[in-house]
Amino acid sequence: MMTAPWRVIDTGLRPAAENIALNRALLDARQAGECPSTLRFLQFMPSALLGFHQSAEQELDLDYCRAHGVTVQRRITGGGAIYFDETQIGWELYLHKRDLGTADMTAIARRICEAAARGISALGVDARYRPRNDIEVDGKKISGTGGVFEGDALMYQGTLLVEFDVEKMLRVLRIPAEKLSDKAIASARERVANLADLLGFVPPLERVKAALSEALGSEFGVHFAEGGLLPQEQVRFRNALAEIDAPQWLDQVARPVADMPIVEAVRKFPGGMLRVSLAYDATRRRIAQAWFSGDFFISPRRTVADLEAALRNTPVDQAEKNVRAFFSAHAVDMLLLVPDDFVAVIQEALAGAD
Repeated sequence: MMTAPWRVIDTGLRPAAENIALNRALLDARQAGECPSTLRFLQFMPSALLGFHQSAEQELDLDYCRAHGVTVQRRITGGGAIYFDETQIGWELYLHKRDLGTADMTAIARRICEAAARGISALGVDARYRPRNDIEVDGKKISGTGGVFEGDALMYQGTLLVEFDVEKMLRVLRIPAEKLSDKAIASARERVANLADLLGFVPPLERVKAALSEALGSEFGVHFAEGGLLPQEQVRFRNALAEIDAPQWLDQVARPVADMPIVEAVRKFPGGMLRVSLAYDATRRRIAQAWFSGDFFISPRRTVADLEAALRNTPVDQAEKNVRAFFSAHAVDMLLLVPDDFVAVIQEALAGAD
């Protein structure tokens, strides 16, 4: 029996509210059985997107966003604040659980990311999946991904960097000033990869979309047929947009900056000077985000960024355990610096917060 085609739809460059409303409409329609499994391509006008449970005041530099025409919007999914603009291509899968054969998100992420990596590689680079949910080229992130289930329906999202400048992302976020220094921005740029830089030219977007479509279709044993929004989806989209493109949607989580201060500590160790800045969620007693800087040697260079990611949303009483678990799981050369040094400087910053 021939497998029914999946749909591929390109919703183009849109404001953030429309893209988020389409997330809601397509996910709900797939859950209701009103549409086929779908691959969607999309692009955002400059937007700072909050996770569903985040507060704009605590996560973003709202003055910068206003001054530079960056729209602030709230996603329907959790996670952290991110920046999107026209220099990235979004790709999304809306699938039923039976398409996947499992509800294990770790296995799903691996399967989809490895397929997407093959598609990106077909453009002329060596892209590879990196657990938990990144795609990299030569150790540099070129696509970040994530997924969420709504009943039996899955929305799995990815972003492919084409001409992205990480400085824009850093400036929309509420982060310590030292992370905006020329040195810190240069370091952040070294951790990401753009297709245009890797290839030496900006690839035609249609070629990029075709490569991803072919790889994902091959992985799932299906072919894609171009389509548009169905009438039921258009109704869902209009209803979702009315809710999302409104102040009440953005303001439904509004916590003062005072409830999430940025606390810092700096100490000289035999291995060098180590500074930490923590976004400290005082209400929940959690490290919302950690940033490390200083004068020390560490290899591989991405270790600091990986440690920062590992500490995101860590309960205070789990911080030491998470630091030690991270270094136990990673082969790292730090010369004279040791994991205890990271623990000590974190504890000093937290003591200042209390």
